[in-house]
Amino acid sequence: MKRLDIDYAIRQHNQWRRQFLNAFAGGDYADMPLSEHRCCTLELALSREVAEGNKSVLAALLAADRHFHALANEIIDLSNNGLGDSADLLLPDLNEAAHRLIAHLDDARAVCDSK
Repeated sequence: MKRLDIDYAIRQHNQWRRQFLNAFAGGDYADMPLSEHRCCTLELALSREVAEGNKSVLAALLAADRHFHALANEIIDLSNNGLGDSADLLLPDLNEAAHRLIAHLDDARAVCDSK
C-alpha cells in the first residue's frame, strides 16, 4: 500500500468540515464552492487493501471516509435544490462524522507507519 500522509488527510478533512460550517453560518447557504472534498484520494488509497482483507482498522477508516463524503454530497445536493434549511440540519452530523474520521485516521497511524 502506498504510504498515507495521515496528517495531511486530517488537515484536508478539517478544512472541508470548516468550509461547510462557514458556508451555512447564520443559517443561510453562502455561495461557496463546496465540492473540493470530492478530490479526496483516501478511498482510492484504502480500497485495495480493504478488498484484499487487510487490516480491519483500514476498513473502519474507509467506512468513515465514505460516510463523511456521502454526508457532504447530500448537503451539497440539498442546498443546490433550494433546500438549504434541510442541508443545515445535516451539519452536526457532518461535524461528528469528521471527528470520527479523524479518530480513525489516528488509529490507522500504526498500520500505515509499519508499512
